[in-house]
Amino acid sequence: MRNIGRAILPLIFTGAMITAVFAQRAFRQYPSVEYGESIPLPPDWKQPAEWTFARLMFPPGPLDGYRGRFDGPWQEGLSLWTQDYPRADRSFSNMVRRLTRVQARSVEQSVSLDDADEVYNWPWLYAVQVGEWGLTEAEAKKLRDYLLRGGFFMADDCHGTEEQAYFEKTMKMVFPDRKLVDIPNGDPIFHTFFDLDDRFQIPGAEHLVTGHKKDGYFAHWKGIYDDKGRIMVAFSLNSDIGDSWEFMDDPRYPVRFSVLGAKIGVNYVIYAMTH
Repeated sequence: MRNIGRAILPLIFTGAMITAVFAQRAFRQYPSVEYGESIPLPPDWKQPAEWTFARLMFPPGPLDGYRGRFDGPWQEGLSLWTQDYPRADRSFSNMVRRLTRVQARSVEQSVSLDDADEVYNWPWLYAVQVGEWGLTEAEAKKLRDYLLRGGFFMADDCHGTEEQAYFEKTMKMVFPDRKLVDIPNGDPIFHTFFDLDDRFQIPGAEHLVTGHKKDGYFAHWKGIYDDKGRIMVAFSLNSDIGDSWEFMDDPRYPVRFSVLGAKIGVNYVIYAMTH
């Protein structure tokens, strides 16, 4: 009986994984505010993998600079959540393939918190320009449950005191009793794959001359922890890591920013998969 049990357990695990894969929404490419629908799909885009870049879709907020530029629903793309998309997503996914042994899917997955239980299929979640999003109460409740169940959220591209204050306000809807705090250098998230004691500000491509956007003069790396000390939310304030992925192959964008952005992203992926 003991040997039969050992033989059945892998089959049960495999069956659960197959069920999870079939429960996921099919891939769809949305029109982007930067690229429209002109980015071609890689030849292996249908191939499943153990990790996928999940991009959070969200409604516009009061600080959204794209409000009024597109008359269609945000659920159909051409909205702020598609900034850097899909070029940054696919470039970073390729970095994960090249720099680690993680089997990464070549294309991203766009995920809405309003889409039933879809977010629970993707344990690593990324959102761009989170100081301008319009997170709703219902979405905040879903995000809280997702994170407490073990999900990981990377919040990026938030600049200046106004955007910071608005993001922190919306995160209070998610966790009224938890604070965004500075992540100490010794935290495992900065040492899971690369040692990242020497971090610096990563400006977006449009702000290379000044080195910052708005009054976001200094980079901060903040997080929200659960009761066991696990980081659930990793917040990059006054840095545009998405641009460092998007323009990693562009000679006009400094390579040192892309190198650091790749290392930070890889560490966050490995941390999310092991903590």
